[in-house]
Parts: sequence; C-alpha cells; structure tokens
Amino acid sequence: MVKQILIKPVITEKSTKLSDKQNTYAFIVAKSANKIEIRKAVENMFNVSVTSVNTAVMPGKPKSRSTKTTIVRGTKSSYKKAFVTLTQGETINIFGNTEE
Repeated sequence: MVKQILIKPVITEKSTKLSDKQNTYAFIVAKSANKIEIRKAVENMFNVSVTSVNTAVMPGKPKSRSTKTTIVRGTKSSYKKAFVTLTQGETINIFGNTEE
C-alpha cells in the first residue's frame, strides 16, 4: 500500500507571499515522510522540478473548552510542514481552475 505523503497545501497569507515572491509552496505532509519522498511526490503530482525542500515539525498545542458542567482539556495533535522551492519560472496552481 502506497503511503500518502502530501496531505494538503497550506493556504495562509504568509504562504501566499512566499509563493509569489520566492516561488516556495507549503504543504502539510505525513510525519514519517522524508525530504526525498516529499520532493518525488511534488514532482510527480504537479509536473514541476523542485530545487529544495525544508521541513518543520509543528508541535501540538493544549486546547480547552468550557461546557455546562466542566472544562474539557485536550491537545491539538502535532504535524509536519514542508516548504518546497521550485525552479525559476515554474508555478503550482493550488486552487485549480477558478474560472466561472
């Protein structure tokens, strides 16, 4: 069974600025994936050539919410983020066709 490496793209203001200015795209990836696997997955999925891959493991955070009777405490699970830099002149269309 092939493990899924790319889970979803990160779409925030910061990642949009990175993609516009530095040609770098952010993805949430499987925690067990390494940089070589991430590079191959992006190249196969989007038909682009990747210059570099940087990864960061984002730590889990404690969360709590109040109910009628008590406070429920838990943690938000940690995840791995990959920053993929493409060669000059190549882009990834994350949103697909947005023509209406």
